[in-house]
Amino acid sequence: MRGRGALLGIAGFWLASRAAMLWMLVNDFHSSNVVRVEVTATYHNWYNVLVTGTLPQNDIMWQYPPAAAAIFLSPDLLPFLTYFQAFVALTVLCDGVLLLGLIRVARRNDGSMAGALLWLVTLPMMMATPFARYDIQVTLLAVGSLLFLRYRPKLGGAIAGIGAMVKVWPLLTLLGTPRGKSTRDALVSAALSGAALLGVFALLFRDTFGFLGNQGDRGVQVESLGGSALMAARLVDLWPGKINFQYGAFEYVGPYVSSIARASLGLTVVGFLLLLLWRVKANRWSNATPFDAALCAILVFTVTSRVISPQYMIWLLGLAAVCLTSRHTTQRPIAWLLVVANALTTLIFPIWYGSDILENTTLGTVLLCARNGLLLYATVWSGLRLWKATVLPKRALAARTF
Repeated sequence: MRGRGALLGIAGFWLASRAAMLWMLVNDFHSSNVVRVEVTATYHNWYNVLVTGTLPQNDIMWQYPPAAAAIFLSPDLLPFLTYFQAFVALTVLCDGVLLLGLIRVARRNDGSMAGALLWLVTLPMMMATPFARYDIQVTLLAVGSLLFLRYRPKLGGAIAGIGAMVKVWPLLTLLGTPRGKSTRDALVSAALSGAALLGVFALLFRDTFGFLGNQGDRGVQVESLGGSALMAARLVDLWPGKINFQYGAFEYVGPYVSSIARASLGLTVVGFLLLLLWRVKANRWSNATPFDAALCAILVFTVTSRVISPQYMIWLLGLAAVCLTSRHTTQRPIAWLLVVANALTTLIFPIWYGSDILENTTLGTVLLCARNGLLLYATVWSGLRLWKATVLPKRALAARTF
């Protein structure tokens, strides 16, 4: 898979599959008009506010750190295109750069092309959605951070810090860095780059931290783990709530919703405490451990969240692809579970979203519960495999050392 012919085949498949995704985006293919409105309306409206030097904090859908503004302003780099055309073109470019990074790291002695192939094949399974969201750009930052951490931890940390100022979660890519100087270098670089970027945007825009209030008010989204439980209860008339469109998503409203939202936050805290415990207990690192820990952390973040939007699969697939670039990864079966979860996600949105998910049909309920159950299983299994590979009893560790 590393020869010239294979690379030409990859390039050909990338061109053909991305062309198909673009065709779906600009034509009304399975409600792609609903998909592209995110760029043509939401992002473009934010752009019109951002160019005035103000962050769109009055829009409750604005729930992002200040550096996200750079993404929504980036179409100005291609002034000869419309906003929609420029945004999509830059997103496709980021997709290609991410693939090239996965191919490059695969050419190391301990590398594997499986990661590049996973990204190449699974992104088109999401149809038009990836090119009408800014999550590919964020995933590129997270993947770049992980790929640089091995040999250039300062640069990897700096990229993670930038990613945190764009969408927070890329900072979790630093969780699995080996103890010692490389971790210190990465953390210091992340702090410095994040602080510098925050300072720049604080000078350029007003109300830099206003997004925190909008994020804190979020409820329980229909597609979340808690939402699937409410959906199942609603199907059999055990819960009398309803669905409202608020904070840019369809969320449940009714009894027990606030309790489920608090429980989700509690599970997030518990999950990250367990990840910190792993960090303290881990005593054996491989070259793949930073990749594996990052995927596990983002799975915890995703599954316990009050919101699981379809584009979150882009994050998970990107990190799974990084794991598969190493032959030493513990996350290979988790990656393939995510491929199945991705296929189910496409059935959920956009294919049957309006007709079955929002209508709470039996088919929609089964699909959503199956997808979320699979993600929950993958999260637990990911953590167990990471723990078993890196937390060895002292006697076993001594025997390996001897």
